[in-house]
Amino acid sequence: MQKKDRYRELVAYFSSHNPDAQTELNYTNAFELLVAVILSAQCTDKRINQVTPKLFERYPDVQTLAASSVDEVFSYIKSVSYPNNKAKHLVGMAKMLISDFDGKVPSAIDQLQRLPGVGRKTANVIASVVYDAPAIAVDTHVFRVANRIGLTDHAKTPLAVEKQLVKYLPKDTLGIAHHWLILHGRYICVARKPKCSICPITYLCKYYEKEILGLGGKPISSSQKKVEKRK
Repeated sequence: MQKKDRYRELVAYFSSHNPDAQTELNYTNAFELLVAVILSAQCTDKRINQVTPKLFERYPDVQTLAASSVDEVFSYIKSVSYPNNKAKHLVGMAKMLISDFDGKVPSAIDQLQRLPGVGRKTANVIASVVYDAPAIAVDTHVFRVANRIGLTDHAKTPLAVEKQLVKYLPKDTLGIAHHWLILHGRYICVARKPKCSICPITYLCKYYEKEILGLGGKPISSSQKKVEKRK
């Protein structure tokens, strides 16, 4: 299967079967999502959702977070990964939002990346989810799934994966495709042993062709494809 065909089949399947895919992080506004995404680095969404209710109750807005101390913020997030650094990032982020952006979360990716704790992935999440920008965030799940199923040519970096996804995905699907790939990687195309036996998109997957069917990456015949697609 050619790359363009994989993209077409991927979009067709998920547009039909998961048209409302969205982040599993709980939030009510741009500020809360920004905090949650910063916290979610190398940590599960489940853990973040356990932490943020009390955190948002204590810090309902940028102003209260900026006025807090790193030590106090740490006390609310100590169960997440790297809490010391994240506490510093959250306070620094809030202070910069006030000093540089009038207390509002910016929409531009380059401006978002100026904030402490915000890398390109986080910036793309905020831009696409909050502001509907044509951007796609590449985290570990997206990176793995895109390379594994054949959406990319063995891209070595998240940026390289992002560039290929932006090139081939329809512009209006970039934001939701981020969630399609994350959820697929989180629950089916997992890191150590992908759950190919229950995967609904093996018919378009390069890994399945090569490693499971033993075709060495050769195209599946039309009859094989129909059989696999029905599974």
